Amino acid sequence: MKTENLDPRMRLIQDADMKGKVVLVRVDHNVVKKGKIKDPYRIDATLKTLYAIAEKGGRPILMTHVGRPKDKKTGAIVCREDESVKPIVQYLEQKLPIKIHIPELPVDPEKGILHLEESVKNVISQLKSGKIGMIYLPNTRWFQGEQSKGPERDCFVRELAGLADLFVNDAFGSWQAHASTYDIAKKLPSYAGTLLQKEILNLSRVLNPTKPFIGIIAGAKYDTKIGPIKALYDRVDHLILGGLLYNTFLSSKYGLDIDGVSKEDVALARDLVEMDNKEKKILEMPKLVESGTIEGRMEGQYKIFNIEDCKQGEHFGYLLDIHPTSLEEERVKDVIQSAKTIFVNAVMGLMPHFFEGSQTLYNLIASNQSALKLFGGGDTLQELKNLCPGIYMSGLDDPNTYYFTGGGSVLAAIEQGTPYQLKPIEALMDS
Repeated sequence: MKTENLDPRMRLIQDADMKGKVVLVRVDHNVVKKGKIKDPYRIDATLKTLYAIAEKGGRPILMTHVGRPKDKKTGAIVCREDESVKPIVQYLEQKLPIKIHIPELPVDPEKGILHLEESVKNVISQLKSGKIGMIYLPNTRWFQGEQSKGPERDCFVRELAGLADLFVNDAFGSWQAHASTYDIAKKLPSYAGTLLQKEILNLSRVLNPTKPFIGIIAGAKYDTKIGPIKALYDRVDHLILGGLLYNTFLSSKYGLDIDGVSKEDVALARDLVEMDNKEKKILEMPKLVESGTIEGRMEGQYKIFNIEDCKQGEHFGYLLDIHPTSLEEERVKDVIQSAKTIFVNAVMGLMPHFFEGSQTLYNLIASNQSALKLFGGGDTLQELKNLCPGIYMSGLDDPNTYYFTGGGSVLAAIEQGTPYQLKPIEALMDS
């Protein structure tokens, strides 16, 4: 890994003295759904950092968030068993020849875990003596102080800092400034892990791409993607939209009334429509799959929608997928197959019933064997693996393919034009 291409102000794990020291490691192992691991890729991607800590003589304490146990409306934190780190620990114990301890802490039924108690410090002595190989803290979002802004947060950070001598951030996917990603880096000598470094280096290939550069982005919320879409638009030669993002663009451009698209989002999309009227970068997919319901794929409820046949003010049902024939058009194939860099953060249809658009897209991208292909986002990787397992597996060993562990982090960095302004990464920089 060519660390000379990283900002020299960023403190790296390679430079840390860890011998005999306890190392608090923030990872992004948010791969558990309903008590089971969806895809271990994010866990496997951090193993190099764990081996590096072991080689340097460090004693690791890991922490990650899992799911969203905090109710946004009430603020209550519910510590459900199906959002526990136990499946992650079981997986790691299969991969690594060590014993991993999960501290058991008292739980308040509404506030979650209030404190890291003395019992955790007692286990640290076993970690230092080698009786256990690693400690894995409970889900960080079970702790009252993780996402709060009051004294509970300060208390949680102090308690975390009291556990260790050093902090390593290897959680590129966890880009929001929470206690375990941002505040803790100001309390302990802090370093970037090997995965975090690798993600930043590959992100530079999105921010400074070899042209022609094509961006492919989809999503269910237009308002949260406005900034990244506009920033990406400035960098690409062509842009393909999917999902509700594309529906919103079509509704705004052609004056259509499409189910699931809000008037507020249509208004927000007008800027993008005006930009594209001038620069013509968005590659439109003329044929989509229209359905009268989002409850599943029901015979007689869906049909092909053709943009070329629509009229202003016309009402349409839900547009739930890009029809494969759109991606088979020569102009689309030519753009994708001639690209030198392809960035993909997209599932084109409503899964699992409307998958043909995504499957056709992934196969078309794979047919360009010379391009650098950068895939971002857990949903994108999950569907690539499900729909095109051969392509996914070959990409793991292909130097021209990279899988980011965090799609939201990539989009946030694209919007800002640099990864070094993401708060958790900023905290690892020497002033």
